[in-house]
Amino acid sequence: MDESELKSAALFAGLGKKERRALAARTDRIRVSEGEQLAREGDFAYEFFVIEDGTAKVTHGEDHVADLGPGDFFGEIGILEHKRRGATVTATSSMKVIVMTEQALRSLSREEPAVAQRLEQVCEERLAAGRG
Repeated sequence: MDESELKSAALFAGLGKKERRALAARTDRIRVSEGEQLAREGDFAYEFFVIEDGTAKVTHGEDHVADLGPGDFFGEIGILEHKRRGATVTATSSMKVIVMTEQALRSLSREEPAVAQRLEQVCEERLAAGRG
């Protein structure tokens, strides 16, 4: 990915060009078809996602708990906290998402700790708000 493409994601808005460049080298953009599961409740978390385009639903058990769209992200708590997925996320339209693996995040946190700190801050805020 090109670092300039990450500017539009609110999650990465506070990062400088150098940090975005390092992040871009470790992320991929993928296309997802409607109906595809991006995360399955109970599975181990190996990556997190930032939605660029499209929509998804979040379910916990049989309960529909949230709808996600452009700018939303998910999966960061699982990889930062080394937890299993707490919900299932299913595409409700075709989507474009930015994906980063746990391994890439660990590598990035060694080289550009500001990026990992930003994600950890967001994770803590979400957990405190009860959205984890």
